Amino acid sequence: MKAKRFTEEQIIGILKQAEAGMKIIDLCRMHGISDATFYTWRKKYGGMDVSDAKRLKQLEDENRKLKQMLAEALLDNKILKDVVSKKLVAPVARRHVVEYMRQSYSISERRACKLSCLDRSSFRYEPKPDTNAELRLRLRELAEQRRKFGSPRLHVLLLREGHLVNHKRVERLYRQEGLSLRGKKRKKRISHLRVVLDRPEQPNQHWSMDFVSDSLWNGRRFRVLTIVDDLTRECPALEVDHSLSGLRVTRVLDRLAATRGLPKVITVDNGPEFISKAMDAWAHENNVKLRFIQPGKPVQNAYIESFNGKLRDECLNENVFIDLQDARNKIETWRRDYNSIRPHSSLNNLTPEEFAATLPQQDRITNFLVVG
Repeated sequence: MKAKRFTEEQIIGILKQAEAGMKIIDLCRMHGISDATFYTWRKKYGGMDVSDAKRLKQLEDENRKLKQMLAEALLDNKILKDVVSKKLVAPVARRHVVEYMRQSYSISERRACKLSCLDRSSFRYEPKPDTNAELRLRLRELAEQRRKFGSPRLHVLLLREGHLVNHKRVERLYRQEGLSLRGKKRKKRISHLRVVLDRPEQPNQHWSMDFVSDSLWNGRRFRVLTIVDDLTRECPALEVDHSLSGLRVTRVLDRLAATRGLPKVITVDNGPEFISKAMDAWAHENNVKLRFIQPGKPVQNAYIESFNGKLRDECLNENVFIDLQDARNKIETWRRDYNSIRPHSSLNNLTPEEFAATLPQQDRITNFLVVG
């Protein structure tokens, strides 16, 4: 700011000389000022003392500072409305915002960092090269292939491929890539007594059966007979057809008896196929006990209910079925993937076939000979 030639005291002194009777033209010539300057001074400082002039200058300075602060506050408010659409958490996002502020509004780095609540050292920090680029790419590919798999199962798949990576890093990359699944809100239910299901000690000792329904692309319904081994969680068969009677269920079980034997107990609900005469006669002939759950108590058949949820979530809801043969092919492909590739959390992230292979071989052979 350019310094003034005359102070307030000097200006008031010149005005006092004019009031004493000195001609204005001589006064202006003496001090080297113009007439316009003199009249401007008199308009502003006329009738004032030195103390009044100092007070006026102080008020003008304060007024100027207040105007400057107001202008800066209005500009800051405009900037924040422009750039802050949601809460910024990551320093990377804040650095982008600071750079945008500097280029768009021509403000200083200090001011932009203050508005975005970012330390200047954090803004000047140069991030290290991303060493997880290959892992990120593979994680996205697996998540695209297994769209219903969360971070824990994807971590297991990465370990199988030879990636020596901690589960916490996979979880962090999983969130950064925006792959998190939307959780389902469960309804709050009345607390009741928990029923602990008996756990079989051998494979092919205890099975569970149920039905799942879905529709083709043209709206025609079809049903799926689901069977699961309660110990190994293996799915021996998935039978698909428009109609599945009790006699059809017995034919499926006879086909399984020729390949892996029959269990001692099969848990079923009270559906018409399972309480039919054909099913009762078959169970009596093959010495298999049918254990029926209480009506309206699917929790008593939790193994098959859990399996049905996986089947619907990962297969039925993810595919469009053109015809019945297409449905059979896709469901059978998923069954093989479930048994041999998909990690199961209740089996220590082993597949059902891998878990069955860890069981004593002699017990499995003996069990097959007895019930088969």
